[in-house]
Amino acid sequence: MAKVRNRIIYFIFILLVIILGLGSRYFSDFLPKWVHLYLGDILWALMIFFIFGFLFKRKNTFWIAMVSLLFSLSIEFSQLYQAQWINEIRHTTIGGLVLGYGFLWSDLLAYTVGIAIGILLEKHIIFYND
Repeated sequence: MAKVRNRIIYFIFILLVIILGLGSRYFSDFLPKWVHLYLGDILWALMIFFIFGFLFKRKNTFWIAMVSLLFSLSIEFSQLYQAQWINEIRHTTIGGLVLGYGFLWSDLLAYTVGIAIGILLEKHIIFYND
């Protein structure tokens, strides 16, 4: 019998990560600079991992991680495209949170760390095993 993710748990984790991510931006003046620079991107990728885990509850962890990483990298590389129409979307609150503003190599590492945390949480905390 195939193992299946519990969508309620994943929904709760998604909400917690969103709250932590927004909190890291809101309280950035009170946090160390590295937290302000990287934690939001790490949490964004972690949220993407949980969203894909929520949507594809029967896929294995490796598949979820690879799709999450490809999605995250695609969003980051899309920031190299600077047409007026997409920049107008980026300057909305939700557009900026989802699409970001400018390409940074360091974000690629942050996304990888966020997805790695998702793998560890899934394997050792949520107890979903392939």
